[in-house]
Amino acid sequence: MRAVVAKGLGGPEVLELREVPDPDIGDDEVLIKVAAAGVNRADLLQLKGQHPPPPGAPPYLGLECSGVIERLGARVDGWKVGDEVCALLGGGGYAEKVAVAASQLLPIPRGVSLRDAASLPEVACTVWSTVFMACHLSAGESVLIHGGSSGIGTFAIQMAKSIGAQVLATAGSEKKLDLCKQLGAEVAINYKDDDFVARVKEATHGEGVDVILDMVGASYFERNLEALGMDGRLFIIGFQGGASGQLSLLPILKKRLIVSAAGLRTRAPESKAQIVAEVWQNVWPAVEEGKVKPVIYRVFPLEEAAQALQLMVANQHFGKILLTP
Repeated sequence: MRAVVAKGLGGPEVLELREVPDPDIGDDEVLIKVAAAGVNRADLLQLKGQHPPPPGAPPYLGLECSGVIERLGARVDGWKVGDEVCALLGGGGYAEKVAVAASQLLPIPRGVSLRDAASLPEVACTVWSTVFMACHLSAGESVLIHGGSSGIGTFAIQMAKSIGAQVLATAGSEKKLDLCKQLGAEVAINYKDDDFVARVKEATHGEGVDVILDMVGASYFERNLEALGMDGRLFIIGFQGGASGQLSLLPILKKRLIVSAAGLRTRAPESKAQIVAEVWQNVWPAVEEGKVKPVIYRVFPLEEAAQALQLMVANQHFGKILLTP
């Protein structure tokens, strides 16, 4: 099969398309013939050696894909050869075939194409496990989603809106802010020009939001605490603004705040299986009802994986970028 291989550490320029052996599968795994793969910012971190695949995962980039089951492991049931699926991967999506645990498979939601379904597993599992499983966002509460124009952000806006939450989002251009509003954000904040804390307080009558989903990290940390209301919950999923800084514990204590952080790739297989099962049960109905839709910015052929990642580096996209073999 063909796969995108990194010649060494670096940026997108180290990638090249090569012929590599087909993956072997374990008894609890399936082999997928890939129809499309999602491009994620974590792929850039892996290229730099900062986000390695978990033990036993393929060495190639790619945390999600869609495709057709080509082979089944001996202990796999509930699926058959020829089923169209999408999957949460530990790696390997940037290839023509990938092996993955059957517990990390999802059916293609009704109304979504096989190609576009590749944009869903990573963002759906990230948003559900953080905003809902951990932070328990519920109808009538408010949520601030940083990076509202990202793949995770566009999905989080729609999912939060679908359950009846008040949605606020940040983005870096007027065009992106307008698109966030079209997806369901009631308040869209330009983080380059506006004080997001002031805008949050204005929109919530001085109380602050109930939940914040953040991928910026240290440079936003103190302001995130200020923007949260009583019993607020902050979930950090990235460190684009740094991973270290000074911390005052006082607002956490005074407002009874909960601060959490976690990645998805490094979770134990059992944890991933639980998240995938909950996404199937709780998120897929919203997708099939049209309340949450894939947001695809651009699709590249597999041999142009470097260009796809360069587009992500430029941060000019809105929603998801896909690769197709």
